[in-house]
Amino acid sequence: MNKAKLLLLLVLSSSPTFAQQVPRFELDVLWPQVPLGDNWLTGGLGGMCVDSRDHVYLLNRQNVVPDDLDGATMAPPVIELDPAGHVVRGWGNPELLGGRLHDCHVNAQQSLWIVAAATGHIQKWSSDGSELLMQIGEKGTFDSSDGTRQGRALNSDRAQFFLPSAVDIDKSNGDIYVADGELPGGNTRIAVLNNEGEFLRQWPLDRAPGEEGLSELPHCIRLSNDGLVYVCDRRADRIQVFNRQGSHQRNIDVGFTPLSSTENRASGSRGTAVVLAFSPDTEQRYLYVINQNSVMVDVLDRQSGTRLSSFGSGPGRYRGQFELPHGIGVDSQGNVYIAEQEGRRIQKFSFLGLD
Repeated sequence: MNKAKLLLLLVLSSSPTFAQQVPRFELDVLWPQVPLGDNWLTGGLGGMCVDSRDHVYLLNRQNVVPDDLDGATMAPPVIELDPAGHVVRGWGNPELLGGRLHDCHVNAQQSLWIVAAATGHIQKWSSDGSELLMQIGEKGTFDSSDGTRQGRALNSDRAQFFLPSAVDIDKSNGDIYVADGELPGGNTRIAVLNNEGEFLRQWPLDRAPGEEGLSELPHCIRLSNDGLVYVCDRRADRIQVFNRQGSHQRNIDVGFTPLSSTENRASGSRGTAVVLAFSPDTEQRYLYVINQNSVMVDVLDRQSGTRLSSFGSGPGRYRGQFELPHGIGVDSQGNVYIAEQEGRRIQKFSFLGLD
């Protein structure tokens, strides 16, 4: 074989046979059905989750002043929507649920797990809100050096939290994974508990040499089908990947590409990796990441970490724009839902297929 033919063969063999397929989305302007409930008005939506029936659960922080209501009714803290966007029910006692609702997860038994960051506890509810099944953590008790908010944040071996941000459940055994540390001054750990709420293990975010001054802020946690734990390292603008025993596997950097000039809006301070969700295929080929610095949703190849595309824009309140997006979920059909804290709404982006 001559050199020219060998070179051609090497080039062909090293080139991908098929271009990377990219998910496509389109805003569903008719979802949800409005007005919600009995002319409800929501406050900031702190988080959201989707169950196996493709029902969507919204966490409403109710941070609405009376003048904002203007004849409307305050929406309840938990709102359940069906696939068509109709309200199934709303429920919840704000005092019992706790402050600063931040994340939720529906397990295989249709129980709803809710994280109250400010109160410092995690609760497990029946999906209709009729029964509180479990609570981990005590209201007003914080995992710190002296048990108060003023104490130095300390990772202990107790099933107690200090500004928890997110929760996910291991499908294989019911173990509970918690990102414990929503804001600076809280904890800075991933905590794992068994299905009875008993402490098993913990680990911090990974810091390489030279990164010791980079604050740790685990803002989300999601477990993949292949046994990995994905954590939003918000202050470092990346996702950290661990195995389920806490061994660091790799980082996925999430870049900052603003849609508008920095002179026209605040930028670069929110963090690029805020919350994430997986595509619903068995391999979970894609990661959908809310990038608050770019005010969009980044679509990443999960294995390589490569950004394939983005959708949405902002900040803004027009359809398809985001105002502090803070929750993300994906249903069984691949549709993506975005909950906004300052925009006070939920938007659905319908999956159109792969290009």
